[in-house]
Amino acid sequence: MIETITRPRRHVAWQWPLRTARVATAVGLAIDAYVHFDLAATYAESGGAINEGALFRVEAVLAVLSAVVVIACGRLSALLAGLVVAGSALTVMLVSRYAYIGPIGPFPSLYDPVWYPEKLLAAFAEGAATLTALAAVVVTVWTRRTQRPAKALIRATAEQRNKPAGGMPA
Repeated sequence: MIETITRPRRHVAWQWPLRTARVATAVGLAIDAYVHFDLAATYAESGGAINEGALFRVEAVLAVLSAVVVIACGRLSALLAGLVVAGSALTVMLVSRYAYIGPIGPFPSLYDPVWYPEKLLAAFAEGAATLTALAAVVVTVWTRRTQRPAKALIRATAEQRNKPAGGMPA
């Protein structure tokens, strides 16, 4: 008799919400990448060892890569990467909007106290990507934890079936 080995399935009810969260995260990261690529030339004018244009390009590349990984595999590590990229971009944007920190080492001052349409678009996209990635991470961890007792019950039931009558080992 040939037995097939299958991976334990996640709760079927959570498949579509997880896929939707993955797509929403990837879309938010893609919008973030577009805005950063578009604005990189504008911010590349400031001199220094590392200018804001280079930082914008790095952020855009990271956003594209994490969006592709989130869509392609959807593993917990990919969702965490999307969460880190989107959350860090949103944090840096909000800090640079509301606080003057000044230059740090080779990095220029990122202070930009003005909201404009592309910056708002990036902020909303980063916020949405952060929230949907966080929701997907929570659901993924929750479904993994709720499967463990079921696995133990199945294993215990299989062990009971293999015991001979009378409870004595064969």
